[in-house]
Formats: sequence, C-alpha cells, structure tokens
Amino acid sequence: MTFMKRAIVSIAALAAAAGIATAQEMKKELGAGEGQVDIVAWPGYIERGQTDKNFDWVTDFEAKTQCKVNIKTAGTSDEMVALMNEGGFDLVTASGDASLRLISGKRVQPINPELIPSWKTVDERLQNAPWHTVGGVHYGVPYQWGANVLAYNTNVFKEAPKSWSVVFEEQNLPDGKSNKGRVQAFDGPIYIADAALYLMHKKPELGIKDPYELTEEQYKAALDLLRAQRTLVGRYWHDAMVQIDDFKNEGVAASSSWPFQVNLLQADKQPIASTIPEEGATGWADTTMMHVDAAHPNCAYMWLEHSINPKLQGDLAAWFGSVPSVPAACKGNALLTDAGCETNGFNNFEKIHFWRTPVAKCESQSAGCVPYYRWVTDMIAVLGGR
Repeated sequence: MTFMKRAIVSIAALAAAAGIATAQEMKKELGAGEGQVDIVAWPGYIERGQTDKNFDWVTDFEAKTQCKVNIKTAGTSDEMVALMNEGGFDLVTASGDASLRLISGKRVQPINPELIPSWKTVDERLQNAPWHTVGGVHYGVPYQWGANVLAYNTNVFKEAPKSWSVVFEEQNLPDGKSNKGRVQAFDGPIYIADAALYLMHKKPELGIKDPYELTEEQYKAALDLLRAQRTLVGRYWHDAMVQIDDFKNEGVAASSSWPFQVNLLQADKQPIASTIPEEGATGWADTTMMHVDAAHPNCAYMWLEHSINPKLQGDLAAWFGSVPSVPAACKGNALLTDAGCETNGFNNFEKIHFWRTPVAKCESQSAGCVPYYRWVTDMIAVLGGR
C-alpha cells in the first residue's frame, strides 16, 4: 500500500474515531456581503502588494465585493488550530496536520461546492483529498501545495547538498567549517516526521514505512535524532521573516524551509538556493476552511471563489514557490511562467509525504502508532533541551 493510500485510511480512521458529524448544515445560497472577511493564513499566502506591488490579489477582490480582507498570519499549524478554537475568524488556510483536527473538533463547517462556480477547475488530485473530505462532505477549498525544501547558502555549498544529514548530523560542511550553530530546524511538532523520513533511508532496519506512523521504537529513534540535532541548531524557526533575516545576517548555512523564504532571499540577491535531497521531503497541501461560526459567511464564500481563480493561483505559486490547486494557472501567467509549475514540483505529488495528524490506530504498523499529543509534548521537551 502506498503512503498516499495509507494516509487516506489513517485520516478516515481519525475522522471515525472523532465521531465527525458530516450531516451538519451547509450554506445553500449566498446573500449580500457583510463588508469584511477575517482570515488566518500562512505568511505570504494573502498579499495586497505591500511587499512587492506585483503580488496583490486582495485589492481587486475588495473593490469587486466590498469585503475588506483582514489577515492574521500564523507560523505553525498548532497556532492556526488555537486561533480557530478561540474564534473570531471566518477562514483559515489549514495544512493537513490541522485540517482533520479542525473538522473533528467541529471548528469548521461543510463547504457547498455548488456555491463556488470555479470548483470544477480544481486539480482532480485535490478535489476529494482526505485531509478536507470526510464521508463525501467537503470542509474546504484546496489552495496551494508543495514540499518542505532544504535551503542552503551557495557560498558554503558549491553544489546542492544530497542529503538532509547536513542539518541532522554533526559534520564539516564544504567550506571546511562545522555545521554546529549554523543550521536551523522547524519548531513545530510535525517536524518529527522530517526526522522519521531521514531515518527511513538512514536506518532501514527500523522498518519505518510512513513518517507519520511511528511505533514506540521508531518514535524514540526520531526523538534521539532530534535531541542530537538540538546541539547543532543555532535557532529553531517558524517565523518565515525571522528565518530570512537569519540567512542574511546570522550565518545560517542550511535549514529546512519553505520556497517562500528562498524566493524572497533570491529576489534580494542573497546567495541562497534550495533542493529536495535524496531522502525526499515532507510537504503541505493547504485548504481554505470556514469557521463553524463565521460571522461573514457571504464574504467568506466570495473569497473561496476568488481564491481559486487562475490569476491568483499563478501569482501565489510564483510568490511562494508552491503549486497551484488549479492546473489552468500553470499556463499564461507572466509571473509564474509556463515552466513554473514543473519547477515547483507539479509532477511530484505522489512523492511528497504530505503533513497530516498522526493517530494511534494506523495502517502501516500492526502494533499501533504514537498519537499526535505525544508529538506535541515531546517536541516541546526537545526544544527545551530535554
């Protein structure tokens, strides 16, 4: 069974175990806009031209709909879940390690595709994706997807690093200096999966089949790797802009990153590039989901439709280094160019281990797996040096 098929089984198990109510009422018709829409989003996902005037997909929406867009950025999926639990937001651009938690926690409402005319243009690989579809009911609109990349300083690495070992194991880098204090790592609990993915290739005797489905022994090995990495990491990151500054000013040589940071650094003429090493990569497939108590549902539906128009999708993919959820965006976009989708990994969908919430009852391990709440507490311990 492929990791994608196992993901579907495991996510279905999570939904069933949580007793998700798929019969919840969904909106049947749209009314007038309420004047605003409040969105929790990843950095760089909703731009109004403030950073670069070429990237603005908010201004025209506000002019057309009279719905003012208010944005709250979040650096981790856990932060997004916490904000949605607190309430006061209409939409969230949730990754797969948050979406099922939001559904099972009844924090988001079913989406009616019939109220989104462009739904039919969404990539068929995403339309019924298990991280937003439960029991045939959709709880969101696919937004963008991509891989977590290894960003590196080209003055240090004349050739792209072949392995994630440069951030996980102490070693001298090609410039002859140790990597100690010169690498970074993501500070979210889901980063444990990156360690597990590396160990799938480094130590095949552990029998890891899926980086999100770990037995106690496999999980311990991943934590041991992260504890060793802790002695190398100069700073853990989740704020994209802070990481950008660190690459520019703090001597960071290599780190897990998003294409977004790499794009901005390259635009600033910094000696930064990125690669997907031989072990592969984790990744994200993000979905715009609506809060169960959204105060501005009509403006929210207007944004859901707007979010998948080809111009926005192509511009965002060019800006973030991601892949559009609408294939039509891959052609004719001046910013993305016709080669952009292939460059950003359009054909790598089946090779990416997409983020998702680990559950105790898993498909790949007969002994069961370590659930997410353990990942949360243990990653906090790792960050604290324990």
